Amino acid sequence: MSEPSSIPFIDLQAQRAHLGGRVEAAIARVLDHGQFIMGPEVAAFEKELAAFAGARHAVSCANGTEALVMALMAWGIGPGDAVLVPSFSFIATAECAVLVGATPVFVDVLPDTFDIDAAGLDGAVAAAQEMGLHPRAVIPVDLFGLPADHAAVAAAAARHGLLVLDDAAQGFGGSLNNRRVGAFGHAAATSFFPAKPLGCYGDGGAVLTDDDDLAELLKSIRVHGKGADKYDNVRPGLNARLDTLQAAVLLEKLAVFPEELEARQRVAERYTAALADCAETPAGRAGARSAWAQYTILVDDREKVMAACKAAGVPTQVYYPIPMHAQTGYARYPQAPGGCPVSESLARRVLSLPMHPYLAADDQDRVIAAVRGAL
Repeated sequence: MSEPSSIPFIDLQAQRAHLGGRVEAAIARVLDHGQFIMGPEVAAFEKELAAFAGARHAVSCANGTEALVMALMAWGIGPGDAVLVPSFSFIATAECAVLVGATPVFVDVLPDTFDIDAAGLDGAVAAAQEMGLHPRAVIPVDLFGLPADHAAVAAAAARHGLLVLDDAAQGFGGSLNNRRVGAFGHAAATSFFPAKPLGCYGDGGAVLTDDDDLAELLKSIRVHGKGADKYDNVRPGLNARLDTLQAAVLLEKLAVFPEELEARQRVAERYTAALADCAETPAGRAGARSAWAQYTILVDDREKVMAACKAAGVPTQVYYPIPMHAQTGYARYPQAPGGCPVSESLARRVLSLPMHPYLAADDQDRVIAAVRGAL
């Protein structure tokens, strides 16, 4: 008996088919006008992106990591400063602090929503100060698409004079109390990596903010710290521009993004209804709407479930098998008092299932059957 065909974990070709040639036409327009760097599509996309998120400014850049780095650079964060980050996230959340010379301080996350535990921020600030560091910023993460507890983070940040940089790489498209992700914090950084809810056909990112001065600084930093022109360099910067081709792709994808978010919600609701009695399904938050970058369950025997899914042609992924504070290159950095035991537990139990807007009902059934069969 032949093995069953595998379901795509994320189906970009189905999205391309749905767009019906619009992306190809947008790319062709860029090829025709030939403005491959900072062409008109870049400014158009920034305008549409800011309007979608409800932010005054969107400054595009080359990728999500550089979006985080650019914000920290613009704020002058560097050696001697501490940046508080959740340990359960992709490494870029801490890497950005290291890249500007600052020290990441790892904070544990909540066991149900997987986002930073705001109750741990006071202790993290105290720990940083005891080490002689100056706490400057906190980076909450809208992990797997669910907006973080931004009110609690903002309250803790206000107590300690911290800047808030929302890592919205996975959460862009989500909302909290009718306010879209991208409009929280002093700034928000997002990614357009192809697998993200709003993804391009390569790398891309953006910083969103209501701060006019910050936006101008970011525009300078992304082009080598330019002043009046690119040969008048008034500060250290980066080569971090978004390609015009990627902006053209993103403009077309942004147009269908709202309907895709609704489709993701329908898939998530169907998964939850079918799996809640046999697995720990994703928790929500009052007033929150997830972008469903991932649909992540918690299981005790992950290897068993993964093997059963693989045999059924159902791909799975583990985000993330090692919390950041346990990574080889980051184990030397401080943690909040009490460490990060929840992050360590989640790393052993999380399992992400196929999730995209074009996941057909029969493929959803295969996913559900495979997981239920294993559990």
